[in-house]
Amino acid sequence: MWQANSEPDFEYQLNPYDSFMRRHLQHYGYYTGRNQNYRQSLASYADWEKTFGYAASSGDSTDSDSDSDSEQGKGQDNKLQEELMRTTQLVYSYQDGKGMVPKLREPRNLYALAKELGPQQAARWPHDIQVIDERIKHLRYVPSEPEPFYRINGMERTPKVRGEQHGGRLVFWYEPRCSFYVRSRVGGTRSGPEKCAISLESQTDTTLIFESRFESGNLAKAVQVGEFEYELWLRYDLYSSKNTQWFYFRVSNTKAGVPYRFTIVNFMKSDSLYNQGMKPLLYSEKDSRVNKSGWIRSGHDIRYYKNNSVYETSRGDKPFYSLTWTSQLPHNHDTVYFAHCYPYTYTDLQDYLLDLSNDPVKSKICKQRVLCRTLAGNLVYVLTITSPSQNPQDIKHKKAVVLTARVHPGESNASWMMKGFLDYLTGNSADAKLLRDTFIFKIVPMLNPDGVIVGNYRCSLAGRDLNRNYRTMLKDSYPSVWHTKNMIRRLLQEREIIVYCDLHGHSRKQNVFIYGCENRHVPDRRLRERIFPLMLHKNCPDKFNFEYCKFKIQKSKEGTGRIVMWNLGILNSYTLEATFCGSTLGKKKGFHFNLADYEAMGYHFCDSLLDYCDPDKTKCANILLDLEERVKMEITTRRERLGVPTSEVDLSDEYLSGLESSDGGSDSSVSDGPPVHLQFSTARPSKKKKKLKTKKERDRVKEEAKKTQDTADDKKSASHQSSHARQDKGAQTVKYTTANLKRPKSLEERTSGPPVCVQERCEERQQKRNEYLEALTSAYLRNGLIINEPASAPHFRYSGSSQATSGLPFTLDGLCAHHEQTFAAQYMAQQIQNVPSGAVGNSLIKVWKEQIQRRRSEPFPQRKNPVIWVLVSLVSSRIESTTTTEEQWLATRGGGD
Repeated sequence: MWQANSEPDFEYQLNPYDSFMRRHLQHYGYYTGRNQNYRQSLASYADWEKTFGYAASSGDSTDSDSDSDSEQGKGQDNKLQEELMRTTQLVYSYQDGKGMVPKLREPRNLYALAKELGPQQAARWPHDIQVIDERIKHLRYVPSEPEPFYRINGMERTPKVRGEQHGGRLVFWYEPRCSFYVRSRVGGTRSGPEKCAISLESQTDTTLIFESRFESGNLAKAVQVGEFEYELWLRYDLYSSKNTQWFYFRVSNTKAGVPYRFTIVNFMKSDSLYNQGMKPLLYSEKDSRVNKSGWIRSGHDIRYYKNNSVYETSRGDKPFYSLTWTSQLPHNHDTVYFAHCYPYTYTDLQDYLLDLSNDPVKSKICKQRVLCRTLAGNLVYVLTITSPSQNPQDIKHKKAVVLTARVHPGESNASWMMKGFLDYLTGNSADAKLLRDTFIFKIVPMLNPDGVIVGNYRCSLAGRDLNRNYRTMLKDSYPSVWHTKNMIRRLLQEREIIVYCDLHGHSRKQNVFIYGCENRHVPDRRLRERIFPLMLHKNCPDKFNFEYCKFKIQKSKEGTGRIVMWNLGILNSYTLEATFCGSTLGKKKGFHFNLADYEAMGYHFCDSLLDYCDPDKTKCANILLDLEERVKMEITTRRERLGVPTSEVDLSDEYLSGLESSDGGSDSSVSDGPPVHLQFSTARPSKKKKKLKTKKERDRVKEEAKKTQDTADDKKSASHQSSHARQDKGAQTVKYTTANLKRPKSLEERTSGPPVCVQERCEERQQKRNEYLEALTSAYLRNGLIINEPASAPHFRYSGSSQATSGLPFTLDGLCAHHEQTFAAQYMAQQIQNVPSGAVGNSLIKVWKEQIQRRRSEPFPQRKNPVIWVLVSLVSSRIESTTTTEEQWLATRGGGD
């Protein structure tokens, strides 16, 4: 019989766990040579042996029970040894001349970030949203010539809203029906997209086919009001009733050279950049395939105006505004996209981050993690960019810079600025390397992926503006802003944050500018929040306008990221606003911004950051002096306008914020309340776990319950006895009448109780018994055994009988059966006490009297049988026929006595 070696000589230095597992496996025959038939069936082992030709050391010879197959068993054991000795952290590999060499295992794919080619995670949609199964991909294109503004000539048409009520033809309609977010799934609704557009009647039909059910698309309804004229309704932000600004849809079945007119009729803002020369964006699929072109500015006869329709609000009716333009499409039977700004979807971001992670150089300086998951389960990514270092002290002394973007999903230009920033920061330029050596960058490229996916303009799936909820405690409803604030709070505990900047787009102002937070109450920090914006203006004079910058803190904006981070202690806390249109400065004056212009803002931001953190503080000092002169000049100008005598300006008494106007321009400057899905959710009571009790506790509870029950019974008995006493005391005033109990006439009249036949038999039996007892009492009265005193005490009659005796014209009424029997017993006992002595010899009276005296000595609750039933028990043997009367029975028993 085989016996394992009690002290095996291990070939390799194993940790205690691996040593234990080896001994355990030896018990089942591994590493002993007993499982050679199983091992020889492994084809992979033969291939490995031919390739590596590894010879085992002599240490395994003690594990074999046969000398003939020892060498073969050694080689075969090594294959299984390699597989079985793998731990959670070490992997053993064979190298020529070195044997089995351990190395660290590659880390797992953390935070659901895949390293394979393709999308990292498919976008998740609300479960009730219809999504077409088609990936929309646009070419990145920068026009060779700048695109000028549209010049308004005052002759533009302003068509009124007609709709279906005035002859319009509905050609596309899609509006989600759910009022609040419930759950999400990849691809939207499980049933798939339905047909929302009309079908062409013939090949010559020129009707456009509309579609918007793709990522970031937004169009609710299209009505054809002319052969080449369409009225369009935008979809509100999901689960809200406002925010119609972002549009992104496509049309097909086009006809070249025809001036199509599109009119969007449900805008809510009173002013727009379309009145300052902005043109919509157009993308032709045929042009992209043939000419390699992409998004271009297109449109004529453009006008933004108040139309003839209104919508209801809590403050009354407000008018809608329309945007109308004409466009000549370049090709027949083409698919053409229209958009408010250059689209940048959640899938575009994932593709970009995948390229970063797959780049061997950029992946070392840019680490990707998942900050959190949104309400729909989409990933919110956070990037950490810095130069890798082996010395922890180098990283410890670095300061931090935090950038975020796309908290408003319709402001897609923010993503293009973020892309330019990331491209420059991860590049190989000397300035980019200096930035990575100096700072640690924390970047959240898309704060609201849910809104980006569904095509919202400002809100998340909670139906609220995330940039008004940075102070929230609702972690589950606003996860991205909650985790961003928490990340920044932890980062502040580790190192200083030089700049926090949230990237946005603006729909009413031109150029690029900044909103900041003034430090008027801290003399050492006064005007220092304006240094970085002024540097950015000097580095980018044809795009950035310092005159548009505002640093006033408004109460309605206290929930924004800019003010919340400033309250956490970040001096330079900004909102960088980029126009949807173009520039009014320098060489770019009168031209639209293109993709390259937005991306260049990322480069200018980094350049200004280097100037701001330059060890030589000359630049900052000069900028600060320039700012003080600007402030003093504006204060002097204001005094002259108000007629105040001019004198030397003291910045400690007067400050520029009083000169600044509001940094408004947003329809959601005030929070609308709690998340929509929480308003509709029903309150579910929390289930408390039942606490288990010991036997001692259960016995104590039983004893207490028993005592409580006994006390209740005593109180009930006492109250019952007291009620008896009160009723007995007033018995002389009780009036007695004949009581007839009626049975229901039919089965339908009966609601409860025994069957009718049973009830009839019981009534017949009760009637016979009552008649007998009445006859018995009458016999006692006639024979003188009971003195009849009608004046002093009323006689009684047993209730329930419908036949009255002539000697007893009245009955007991108003008392329960117990009271009736008690009264009868007391009355009969009183009569017996007055019976003459001669009558006591009667055996019936003697027994009756003894029973009465014995039961009167017992407590009331122990009396089980009424006294009347004593009579029944005494004479029950004599009742054999209903024809025998009690008078005859008394005559035969006691007549001679």
